[in-house]
Amino acid sequence: VNACVDVVLSGVKLLEALGLEPSDGKNHAVLTSGQDLREAFAHFMERGAAAERFFSDAEAFQDIARTASEHPAAQLYVGGNAALIGQKLATNPDLKILLCGPVGPKLHELLDDNVVVPPESMQERDEFHLILEYQAGEQWGRVRAPAANRFIFSHDLSNGALNMLEVFVSSLDEFQPDLVVLSGLHMMEGQSKEMRQRRLMEAVASISDIPTDIPIHLELASMTDQDFMSNIMHQQVFPLVNSIGLNEQELLFLTQAASGPHASLASWSGVPDVGVVSDILFWLLKEHGRTAERASDLTRIHFHTLAYHMLVTVDGHWGNQAAAVAAGARAAGTQACATDTIDTSKVFLKAPLEFVTSHTEAPSKISLNPDEPVVRWHREGISFHFTPVLVCKNPVRTVGLGDAISAEGLLYSEVYPQ
Repeated sequence: VNACVDVVLSGVKLLEALGLEPSDGKNHAVLTSGQDLREAFAHFMERGAAAERFFSDAEAFQDIARTASEHPAAQLYVGGNAALIGQKLATNPDLKILLCGPVGPKLHELLDDNVVVPPESMQERDEFHLILEYQAGEQWGRVRAPAANRFIFSHDLSNGALNMLEVFVSSLDEFQPDLVVLSGLHMMEGQSKEMRQRRLMEAVASISDIPTDIPIHLELASMTDQDFMSNIMHQQVFPLVNSIGLNEQELLFLTQAASGPHASLASWSGVPDVGVVSDILFWLLKEHGRTAERASDLTRIHFHTLAYHMLVTVDGHWGNQAAAVAAGARAAGTQACATDTIDTSKVFLKAPLEFVTSHTEAPSKISLNPDEPVVRWHREGISFHFTPVLVCKNPVRTVGLGDAISAEGLLYSEVYPQ
Protein backbone atom coordinates (compact mmCIF):
# COMPACT_ATOMS: atom_id res chain seq x y z
CA VAL A 1 0.00 0.00 0.00
CA ASN A 2 2.93 2.39 -0.49
CA ALA A 3 3.27 4.19 -3.81
CA CYS A 4 5.02 7.38 -4.85
CA VAL A 5 7.17 9.03 -7.50
CA ASP A 6 10.88 8.33 -7.08
CA VAL A 7 13.17 11.19 -8.00
CA VAL A 8 16.52 9.52 -8.67
CA LEU A 9 19.73 11.50 -8.97
CA SER A 10 23.33 11.68 -7.80
CA GLY A 11 23.41 12.51 -4.06
CA VAL A 12 26.54 14.61 -4.48
CA LYS A 13 24.93 16.62 -7.33
CA LEU A 14 21.82 17.36 -5.28
CA LEU A 15 23.78 18.38 -2.19
CA GLU A 16 25.90 20.70 -4.37
CA ALA A 17 22.73 22.17 -5.97
CA LEU A 18 21.38 22.81 -2.44
CA GLY A 19 24.66 24.53 -1.50
CA LEU A 20 25.47 21.94 1.19
CA GLU A 21 29.21 21.50 1.80
CA PRO A 22 30.75 18.06 2.52
CA SER A 23 30.63 17.20 6.23
CA ASP A 24 31.53 14.44 8.67
CA GLY A 25 29.02 11.61 8.82
CA LYS A 26 26.47 11.30 11.59
CA ASN A 27 23.45 8.98 11.77
CA HIS A 28 20.03 10.62 12.32
CA ALA A 29 16.89 8.53 12.93
CA VAL A 30 14.77 11.43 11.57
CA LEU A 31 15.98 14.30 9.37
CA THR A 32 14.90 17.82 10.40
CA SER A 33 17.13 20.02 8.19
CA GLY A 34 19.64 20.22 5.35
CA GLN A 35 22.38 19.87 7.96
CA ASP A 36 20.92 16.52 9.12
CA LEU A 37 20.61 15.43 5.49
CA ARG A 38 24.24 16.05 4.62
CA GLU A 39 25.49 14.33 7.82
CA ALA A 40 23.27 11.26 7.34
CA PHE A 41 24.18 11.02 3.64
CA ALA A 42 27.91 11.16 4.49
CA HIS A 43 27.43 8.54 7.26
CA PHE A 44 25.88 5.95 4.92
CA MET A 45 27.93 6.82 1.82
CA GLU A 46 31.10 6.15 3.86
CA ARG A 47 29.77 2.65 4.65
CA GLY A 48 28.29 1.97 1.20
CA ALA A 49 25.05 1.05 3.00
CA ALA A 50 21.45 1.64 1.92
CA ALA A 51 19.19 3.62 4.28
CA GLU A 52 15.79 5.31 4.30
CA ARG A 53 14.78 8.24 6.53
CA PHE A 54 11.77 10.47 7.21
CA PHE A 55 12.24 14.24 6.72
CA SER A 56 10.03 15.94 9.33
CA ASP A 57 9.94 19.56 8.05
CA ALA A 58 7.27 19.66 5.30
CA GLU A 59 8.23 23.06 3.87
CA ALA A 60 11.97 22.38 3.78
CA PHE A 61 11.26 19.03 2.13
CA GLN A 62 9.07 20.61 -0.59
CA ASP A 63 11.94 22.99 -1.44
CA ILE A 64 14.46 20.13 -1.63
CA ALA A 65 12.03 18.00 -3.69
CA ARG A 66 11.51 20.88 -6.14
CA THR A 67 15.26 21.37 -6.58
CA ALA A 68 15.70 17.61 -7.05
CA SER A 69 12.85 17.01 -9.54
CA GLU A 70 13.86 20.03 -11.66
CA HIS A 71 17.57 19.06 -11.72
CA PRO A 72 18.63 18.27 -15.32
CA ALA A 73 20.20 14.97 -14.18
CA ALA A 74 17.08 13.80 -12.28
CA GLN A 75 15.01 10.83 -13.47
CA LEU A 76 11.43 10.22 -12.38
CA TYR A 77 10.20 6.67 -11.82
CA VAL A 78 7.43 4.66 -10.18
CA GLY A 79 8.37 4.34 -6.50
CA GLY A 80 7.26 2.71 -3.26
CA ASN A 81 7.79 -1.02 -2.66
CA ALA A 82 4.14 -1.88 -3.39
CA ALA A 83 4.02 0.04 -6.69
CA LEU A 84 7.46 -1.33 -7.71
CA ILE A 85 6.46 -4.94 -7.00
CA GLY A 86 3.20 -4.28 -8.88
CA GLN A 87 5.09 -2.79 -11.84
CA LYS A 88 7.49 -5.76 -11.94
CA LEU A 89 4.65 -8.32 -11.85
CA ALA A 90 2.73 -6.30 -14.48
CA THR A 91 5.51 -6.92 -17.04
CA ASN A 92 3.98 -10.42 -17.25
CA PRO A 93 1.17 -9.92 -19.84
CA ASP A 94 -1.02 -12.61 -18.23
CA LEU A 95 -1.25 -10.83 -14.88
CA LYS A 96 -3.61 -8.12 -13.65
CA ILE A 97 -2.39 -6.13 -10.64
CA LEU A 98 -4.51 -4.18 -8.16
CA LEU A 99 -2.53 -1.30 -6.59
CA CYS A 100 -3.93 0.75 -3.72
CA GLY A 101 -1.36 3.32 -2.74
CA PRO A 102 -1.80 7.09 -2.81
CA VAL A 103 -1.62 7.61 -6.61
CA GLY A 104 -1.12 11.19 -7.89
CA PRO A 105 -1.25 12.33 -11.55
CA LYS A 106 2.46 11.77 -12.35
CA LEU A 107 2.49 8.29 -10.81
CA HIS A 108 -0.70 7.31 -12.65
CA GLU A 109 0.95 8.29 -15.93
CA LEU A 110 4.03 6.14 -15.12
CA LEU A 111 2.14 2.96 -14.16
CA ASP A 112 1.87 -0.05 -16.48
CA ASP A 113 -1.49 -0.59 -18.23
CA ASN A 114 -1.90 -3.93 -16.39
CA VAL A 115 -2.01 -2.07 -13.05
CA VAL A 116 -5.56 -1.30 -11.87
CA VAL A 117 -5.98 1.64 -9.46
CA PRO A 118 -9.37 2.03 -7.70
CA PRO A 119 -10.75 5.61 -7.84
CA GLU A 120 -10.54 5.91 -4.00
CA SER A 121 -6.75 5.53 -4.32
CA MET A 122 -6.31 8.62 -6.51
CA GLN A 123 -5.13 11.91 -5.00
CA GLU A 124 -4.41 15.39 -6.40
CA ARG A 125 -0.72 15.58 -5.44
CA ASP A 126 2.02 13.03 -5.87
CA GLU A 127 4.13 11.85 -2.96
CA PHE A 128 7.79 12.35 -3.91
CA HIS A 129 10.65 10.22 -2.53
CA LEU A 130 14.19 11.41 -3.15
CA ILE A 131 16.76 8.74 -3.96
CA LEU A 132 20.34 9.93 -3.75
CA GLU A 133 22.62 7.48 -5.54
CA TYR A 134 26.41 7.19 -5.37
CA GLN A 135 28.90 4.99 -7.22
CA ALA A 136 31.65 2.75 -5.82
CA GLY A 137 34.77 4.87 -5.30
CA GLU A 138 32.89 8.19 -5.59
CA GLN A 139 34.25 10.99 -3.37
CA TRP A 140 32.46 13.75 -1.52
CA GLY A 141 34.88 15.79 0.57
CA ARG A 142 36.75 13.26 2.74
CA VAL A 143 34.12 10.55 2.26
CA ARG A 144 34.74 7.78 -0.27
CA ALA A 145 32.03 5.19 -1.05
CA PRO A 146 33.28 1.56 -0.82
CA ALA A 147 30.27 0.36 -2.89
CA ALA A 148 27.47 1.77 -5.03
CA ASN A 149 24.24 2.34 -3.08
CA ARG A 150 21.61 4.94 -2.31
CA PHE A 151 20.16 7.08 0.48
CA ILE A 152 16.36 7.60 0.41
CA PHE A 153 14.30 10.23 2.23
CA SER A 154 10.78 11.68 2.07
CA HIS A 155 8.11 13.63 3.92
CA ASP A 156 5.31 11.27 3.11
CA LEU A 157 2.28 11.42 5.40
CA SER A 158 -0.18 9.51 3.22
CA ASN A 159 2.00 6.41 2.93
CA GLY A 160 3.18 6.93 6.51
CA ALA A 161 -0.37 6.51 7.82
CA LEU A 162 -1.05 3.52 5.51
CA ASN A 163 -4.04 5.57 4.31
CA MET A 164 -4.97 3.15 1.54
CA LEU A 165 -4.90 -0.14 3.47
CA GLU A 166 -8.66 -0.34 4.11
CA VAL A 167 -9.40 0.64 0.49
CA PHE A 168 -7.08 -2.17 -0.57
CA VAL A 169 -8.64 -4.87 1.62
CA SER A 170 -12.20 -3.84 0.67
CA SER A 171 -11.26 -4.00 -3.05
CA LEU A 172 -10.12 -7.63 -2.78
CA ASP A 173 -13.65 -9.11 -2.82
CA GLU A 174 -14.25 -7.85 -6.32
CA PHE A 175 -10.67 -8.36 -7.57
CA GLN A 176 -10.34 -11.99 -6.31
CA PRO A 177 -6.51 -12.14 -6.16
CA ASP A 178 -4.29 -15.25 -6.22
CA LEU A 179 -1.68 -13.45 -4.09
CA VAL A 180 -1.58 -10.40 -1.81
CA VAL A 181 1.66 -8.44 -1.41
CA LEU A 182 1.89 -5.95 1.46
CA SER A 183 4.53 -3.33 2.09
CA GLY A 184 4.87 0.11 3.60
CA LEU A 185 4.89 -0.68 7.34
CA HIS A 186 8.33 0.98 7.59
CA MET A 187 6.73 4.26 6.42
CA MET A 188 4.83 4.46 9.74
CA GLU A 189 8.04 5.35 11.60
CA GLY A 190 7.39 9.03 10.86
CA GLN A 191 4.22 8.89 13.01
CA SER A 192 3.96 9.51 16.77
CA LYS A 193 4.22 6.38 18.93
CA GLU A 194 0.50 6.48 19.86
CA MET A 195 -0.66 7.02 16.28
CA ARG A 196 1.65 4.27 15.05
CA GLN A 197 0.41 1.76 17.62
CA ARG A 198 -3.25 2.53 16.85
CA ARG A 199 -2.67 2.32 13.10
CA LEU A 200 -0.78 -0.95 13.46
CA MET A 201 -3.73 -2.47 15.37
CA GLU A 202 -6.10 -1.30 12.61
CA ALA A 203 -3.74 -2.70 9.97
CA VAL A 204 -3.68 -6.06 11.76
CA ALA A 205 -7.52 -6.08 11.88
CA SER A 206 -7.63 -5.33 8.12
CA ILE A 207 -5.04 -7.97 7.22
CA SER A 208 -7.00 -10.49 9.34
CA ASP A 209 -10.00 -9.89 7.04
CA ILE A 210 -8.11 -11.22 4.00
CA PRO A 211 -9.40 -14.76 3.24
CA THR A 212 -6.96 -17.35 4.61
CA ASP A 213 -6.70 -19.22 1.30
CA ILE A 214 -4.93 -16.21 -0.31
CA PRO A 215 -1.18 -16.25 0.41
CA ILE A 216 0.19 -12.94 1.77
CA HIS A 217 3.77 -11.73 1.23
CA LEU A 218 5.17 -8.89 3.36
CA GLU A 219 8.09 -6.87 1.96
CA LEU A 220 10.16 -5.24 4.72
CA ALA A 221 12.31 -2.12 4.34
CA SER A 222 14.82 -0.05 6.31
CA MET A 223 13.70 0.75 9.89
CA THR A 224 15.24 2.37 12.97
CA ASP A 225 12.75 1.81 15.85
CA GLN A 226 13.41 -1.52 17.56
CA ASP A 227 10.20 -1.46 19.65
CA PHE A 228 8.08 -0.96 16.55
CA MET A 229 9.91 -3.77 14.74
CA SER A 230 9.43 -5.99 17.78
CA ASN A 231 5.65 -5.29 17.74
CA ILE A 232 5.41 -6.17 14.06
CA MET A 233 7.34 -9.36 14.66
CA HIS A 234 6.03 -10.66 17.97
CA GLN A 235 2.44 -9.80 18.45
CA GLN A 236 0.97 -8.75 15.27
CA VAL A 237 1.96 -8.96 11.65
CA PHE A 238 4.38 -11.89 11.20
CA PRO A 239 1.87 -14.59 12.25
CA LEU A 240 -0.65 -13.26 9.68
CA VAL A 241 1.59 -13.43 6.60
CA ASN A 242 2.85 -16.49 4.73
CA SER A 243 6.03 -15.00 3.34
CA ILE A 244 8.55 -12.21 4.04
CA GLY A 245 11.13 -10.50 1.81
CA LEU A 246 14.11 -8.66 3.34
CA ASN A 247 17.77 -7.69 2.92
CA GLU A 248 20.83 -7.93 5.18
CA GLN A 249 20.23 -4.60 6.99
CA GLU A 250 16.65 -5.56 7.85
CA LEU A 251 17.69 -9.08 8.91
CA LEU A 252 20.33 -7.78 11.34
CA PHE A 253 17.87 -5.19 12.69
CA LEU A 254 15.29 -7.96 13.31
CA THR A 255 17.64 -10.10 15.36
CA GLN A 256 18.89 -7.04 17.31
CA ALA A 257 15.29 -5.96 18.06
CA ALA A 258 14.39 -9.41 19.43
CA SER A 259 17.76 -10.45 20.93
CA GLY A 260 18.00 -13.33 18.45
CA PRO A 261 21.15 -15.17 17.31
CA HIS A 262 24.19 -12.99 16.51
CA ALA A 263 22.32 -9.93 17.91
CA SER A 264 25.62 -8.57 19.29
CA LEU A 265 26.88 -8.07 15.72
CA ALA A 266 26.81 -4.27 15.25
CA SER A 267 27.03 -4.31 11.46
CA TRP A 268 28.13 -6.52 8.57
CA SER A 269 31.68 -6.22 7.33
CA GLY A 270 31.78 -6.93 3.61
CA VAL A 271 29.62 -9.76 2.26
CA PRO A 272 27.30 -11.02 5.06
CA ASP A 273 28.51 -14.37 6.42
CA VAL A 274 26.27 -17.15 5.04
CA GLY A 275 26.33 -19.15 8.29
CA VAL A 276 25.28 -16.11 10.35
CA VAL A 277 22.47 -15.23 7.91
CA SER A 278 21.32 -18.84 7.87
CA ASP A 279 21.21 -19.00 11.71
CA ILE A 280 19.04 -15.85 11.92
CA LEU A 281 16.66 -17.03 9.17
CA PHE A 282 16.34 -20.43 10.86
CA TRP A 283 15.58 -18.75 14.20
CA LEU A 284 12.94 -16.48 12.58
CA LEU A 285 11.00 -19.46 11.19
CA LYS A 286 11.50 -21.53 14.37
CA GLU A 287 10.41 -18.68 16.69
CA HIS A 288 7.79 -16.93 14.57
CA GLY A 289 6.87 -19.39 11.80
CA ARG A 290 4.41 -22.27 11.55
CA THR A 291 5.09 -25.22 13.83
CA ALA A 292 2.90 -28.02 15.19
CA GLU A 293 2.42 -25.93 18.38
CA ARG A 294 2.08 -22.45 16.81
CA ALA A 295 -0.74 -21.19 14.61
CA SER A 296 1.44 -18.74 12.66
CA ASP A 297 1.02 -18.62 8.85
CA LEU A 298 4.67 -17.68 8.25
CA THR A 299 6.43 -20.43 6.24
CA ARG A 300 8.74 -18.64 3.78
CA ILE A 301 11.51 -16.01 3.90
CA HIS A 302 13.24 -14.63 0.80
CA PHE A 303 16.56 -13.06 1.81
CA HIS A 304 18.57 -10.98 -0.65
CA THR A 305 21.93 -9.28 -0.37
CA LEU A 306 24.18 -8.01 -3.17
CA ALA A 307 26.32 -11.16 -3.46
CA TYR A 308 23.77 -13.97 -2.91
CA HIS A 309 20.12 -14.83 -2.18
CA MET A 310 18.57 -17.41 0.12
CA LEU A 311 15.04 -18.82 0.18
CA VAL A 312 14.11 -20.53 3.43
CA THR A 313 10.85 -22.46 3.78
CA VAL A 314 9.05 -24.66 6.30
CA ASP A 315 8.76 -28.07 4.63
CA GLY A 316 5.40 -29.00 3.13
CA HIS A 317 4.20 -25.48 2.27
CA TRP A 318 6.09 -24.34 -0.83
CA GLY A 319 7.41 -25.86 -4.08
CA ASN A 320 9.66 -24.83 -6.96
CA GLN A 321 11.95 -22.84 -4.66
CA ALA A 322 15.16 -23.63 -6.57
CA ALA A 323 13.64 -21.96 -9.66
CA ALA A 324 12.28 -19.09 -7.51
CA VAL A 325 15.62 -18.21 -5.92
CA ALA A 326 17.41 -18.51 -9.29
CA ALA A 327 14.80 -16.26 -10.95
CA GLY A 328 15.31 -13.63 -8.23
CA ALA A 329 19.08 -13.73 -8.73
CA ARG A 330 18.68 -13.42 -12.49
CA ALA A 331 16.36 -10.42 -12.03
CA ALA A 332 19.02 -8.73 -9.86
CA GLY A 333 21.71 -9.11 -12.53
CA THR A 334 19.56 -7.99 -15.45
CA GLN A 335 17.75 -5.10 -13.77
CA ALA A 336 20.86 -3.52 -12.23
CA CYS A 337 22.62 -3.61 -15.63
CA ALA A 338 19.40 -2.72 -17.55
CA THR A 339 19.83 -5.70 -19.91
CA ASP A 340 17.19 -8.24 -20.99
CA THR A 341 19.38 -11.24 -20.21
CA ILE A 342 22.57 -11.66 -18.16
CA ASP A 343 25.49 -10.14 -20.08
CA THR A 344 28.55 -11.97 -18.71
CA SER A 345 30.89 -9.12 -19.67
CA LYS A 346 28.97 -6.77 -17.35
CA VAL A 347 28.75 -8.92 -14.21
CA PHE A 348 31.07 -10.53 -11.66
CA LEU A 349 30.85 -13.02 -8.80
CA LYS A 350 31.11 -11.65 -5.26
CA ALA A 351 29.63 -14.60 -3.33
CA PRO A 352 31.91 -16.82 -1.20
CA LEU A 353 32.81 -19.98 -3.13
CA GLU A 354 32.99 -21.93 0.15
CA PHE A 355 31.00 -21.35 3.32
CA VAL A 356 29.62 -23.06 6.43
CA THR A 357 25.85 -23.31 6.88
CA SER A 358 25.72 -22.39 10.58
CA HIS A 359 27.71 -21.02 13.53
CA THR A 360 25.33 -22.22 16.25
CA GLU A 361 25.17 -25.94 15.45
CA ALA A 362 27.46 -28.51 13.82
CA PRO A 363 27.73 -26.94 10.37
CA SER A 364 28.21 -28.52 7.01
CA LYS A 365 30.76 -26.97 4.69
CA ILE A 366 29.61 -26.20 1.17
CA SER A 367 31.66 -25.56 -1.98
CA LEU A 368 29.84 -23.97 -4.88
CA ASN A 369 29.66 -25.86 -8.16
CA PRO A 370 29.18 -23.51 -11.16
CA ASP A 371 27.19 -26.22 -12.99
CA GLU A 372 24.64 -26.35 -10.17
CA PRO A 373 24.41 -22.80 -8.86
CA VAL A 374 21.49 -23.44 -6.48
CA VAL A 375 22.65 -25.21 -3.31
CA ARG A 376 20.16 -26.82 -0.94
CA TRP A 377 20.41 -27.95 2.69
CA HIS A 378 18.04 -28.93 5.50
CA ARG A 379 17.75 -28.17 9.18
CA GLU A 380 14.97 -29.47 11.44
CA GLY A 381 12.10 -29.37 8.93
CA ILE A 382 13.30 -26.19 7.24
CA SER A 383 14.78 -26.11 3.71
CA PHE A 384 17.42 -23.63 2.57
CA HIS A 385 17.98 -22.74 -1.11
CA PHE A 386 21.07 -20.60 -1.75
CA THR A 387 22.33 -19.09 -4.99
CA PRO A 388 25.13 -16.61 -5.81
CA VAL A 389 24.20 -13.46 -7.75
CA LEU A 390 25.96 -12.28 -10.88
CA VAL A 391 26.54 -8.73 -9.67
CA CYS A 392 26.41 -5.85 -12.14
CA LYS A 393 29.83 -4.12 -12.40
CA ASN A 394 28.41 -0.69 -13.26
CA PRO A 395 24.81 -0.62 -12.06
CA VAL A 396 22.51 1.63 -14.07
CA ARG A 397 19.88 1.68 -11.32
CA THR A 398 19.92 0.10 -7.86
CA VAL A 399 16.58 1.37 -6.55
CA GLY A 400 13.72 -1.14 -6.47
CA LEU A 401 16.11 -4.04 -6.92
CA GLY A 402 14.93 -5.83 -3.78
CA ASP A 403 11.32 -5.40 -4.91
CA ALA A 404 12.09 -6.86 -8.35
CA ILE A 405 13.90 -9.81 -6.71
CA SER A 406 10.98 -10.54 -4.36
CA ALA A 407 8.39 -10.17 -7.14
CA GLU A 408 10.26 -12.54 -9.44
CA GLY A 409 10.77 -15.07 -6.64
CA LEU A 410 7.05 -14.99 -5.84
CA LEU A 411 6.12 -15.47 -9.48
CA TYR A 412 8.07 -18.76 -9.59
CA SER A 413 7.03 -19.99 -6.13
CA GLU A 414 4.37 -22.64 -5.83
CA VAL A 415 2.23 -22.48 -2.71
CA TYR A 416 0.69 -25.76 -1.54
CA PRO A 417 -2.97 -25.48 -0.43
CA GLN A 418 -3.17 -26.36 3.26
